[in-house]
Amino acid sequence: MCLSFNRFDLNEGNMPEERIFIKNGSLIIEGLWHKSSEKRGVIICHPHPLMGGSMQNNVVEAIQEAFAAENFTTLRFNFRSVGRSTGIYDEGRGEMEDILFAREYLINNGISNIFFAGYSFGSWVGSKVMERNNDIFTDSVFVSPPNNYFDFDWAKLTGNVSLIICGDQDQFCDPEAIKKQIKEIQAKLEMISGADHFYLGKEKELLNVLRKYLIE
Repeated sequence: MCLSFNRFDLNEGNMPEERIFIKNGSLIIEGLWHKSSEKRGVIICHPHPLMGGSMQNNVVEAIQEAFAAENFTTLRFNFRSVGRSTGIYDEGRGEMEDILFAREYLINNGISNIFFAGYSFGSWVGSKVMERNNDIFTDSVFVSPPNNYFDFDWAKLTGNVSLIICGDQDQFCDPEAIKKQIKEIQAKLEMISGADHFYLGKEKELLNVLRKYLIE
């Protein structure tokens, strides 16, 4: 469903990231950390591990660059079993724990204003965290939540998700269903014309949508 692609050139300047490893119980989670703001940060989650998803995905990288360009400290990481993260795929259950440990890492580094940004599978796992822990994030953005593939309990996400981005050609995120769901959760929808689930060639448009949202 979600493949990883090589990094693209957005010419947004030099925003170096440091490779880190987060202790998650008996597991180790590999991440990339960009320190900018002392108080405001974002956790960024990647697409499906069994479909090639990783923190090096083109959409994840566009999300990271958008937040970094607006002076957010960013943390993107590989879910368990991906890259140098240990453990095995856990159908979203253990991946929820990965998000919570990533959040704890930000808190331990002084970040108190924590946003969430999830792409595809990453948005679904994030939604499960929010269903169980209301107001755990300051704000959240979902990029192409795969509502044709996973069940989202939208009613429990009211007030937790402010923006959903979806391509009008998306194979796994039904735009018409999303239009109904944003009314239920009081979120804003941004549609990217000509984009499918993978956003190849549309990364710059995605980045611009995110930056506009962050400065509003």
